[in-house]
Amino acid sequence: MGSIVVRQLGKAYKQYPTPWSRLAEWVLPGGPRHQQKWILQDINFQLDPGEAVGIIGINGAGKSTLLKLITGTAQPTTGAVHISGRVAALLELGMGFHPDFSGRQNVFMAGQLLGLTVAEISQLMPDIEAFAEIGDYIDQPVRVYSSGMMVRLAFAVATARRPDVLIVDEALSVGDAYFQHKSFERIRQYRQRGTTLLIVSHDRAAMQSICDRAILLDRGRLAREGTPEEVMDYYNALIAEREGSTVEQVRTPEGRVQTTSGTGEATVSGITLENADGAPQEVLNVGTAVTLRVKVQIHKPVKRLVLGYMIKDRLGQPIYGTNTHHMQQPLENLKAGEQVEYCFSFPLNLGAGSYSVTTALTSSETHLADNYEWRDLALLFVVMNMNRREFVGSSWLEPDVEIVR
Repeated sequence: MGSIVVRQLGKAYKQYPTPWSRLAEWVLPGGPRHQQKWILQDINFQLDPGEAVGIIGINGAGKSTLLKLITGTAQPTTGAVHISGRVAALLELGMGFHPDFSGRQNVFMAGQLLGLTVAEISQLMPDIEAFAEIGDYIDQPVRVYSSGMMVRLAFAVATARRPDVLIVDEALSVGDAYFQHKSFERIRQYRQRGTTLLIVSHDRAAMQSICDRAILLDRGRLAREGTPEEVMDYYNALIAEREGSTVEQVRTPEGRVQTTSGTGEATVSGITLENADGAPQEVLNVGTAVTLRVKVQIHKPVKRLVLGYMIKDRLGQPIYGTNTHHMQQPLENLKAGEQVEYCFSFPLNLGAGSYSVTTALTSSETHLADNYEWRDLALLFVVMNMNRREFVGSSWLEPDVEIVR
């Protein structure tokens, strides 16, 4: 079983004002002639055996640098990393592959770097070829490979034998949808068998389905740590904060963390899910006709207003979402003090379970331009199967059946 312990980890690079300053520092007295540029500072976290943790953050936050420090391909300026167990890492695309050697030759070289013997690699080679699915290219020079073929082979080698610790950067995002599905399925299987996983990804669904926890890096520091849903919500809000929004997280009575962000020109003042009689409901039957009623208060003049909503399952994964921009029903030139009421009517064709509604008030199709308000867990409700035939899944799609013999 593998584990990772990161304590007070930091990485800084020397910045010289001119190339001559570097030379002067080497040969002339007078002390340092550089400044330190900190990429990471005071990073502390721990992965217990069998745990899966995801790392997210905008480009330049320090994610790839952190993985390089953990795997030992770069040395820290401060702090230390302690890893137990056999480690397999997939960082930069094709890292360690020689472009003039064939895929097969690179497999033997990369496998030995992972601690496998030549005999073990020879035994695993048929499985590696089958998983990579690059055909005759396995005996062609790597320089003729596409980026997708390279990541297929690199992942196949790194995971040919179940490691105690698996570290994966965003390289998997290069592969096609089929190979991504295949790769994540192997990761899930290894997790079930006890592999400790550290992964960098911006795929919310993958993060929430695989990881126990998530870590948000921002400007080289650990900004947030918690459940994948909580951290991903905070991350989305943090992106909007760059545009002048505020971000707030509070814990609901149900124990979940609600994230709210926005500049405040407009806010949701009320939200209910109602049955056909107009009565607010918290528990509803599968397939019930419902109306989502959202009241919006305008606090400052708004040139264009779009309301969006998203229904999520208990893990925070999107089930359905839309907005009035896509419906071609935005509102324009609203004045301070106005109140707007939206009513969305639809059949609740969801499977049994608990769900939440997220609302967004913006000026366009996303909340990244003008984020007036983004509110996660704005409404919670439960769907029960009271009188439908038994089924599984998050959607009720009962078919008519015709059988011909």
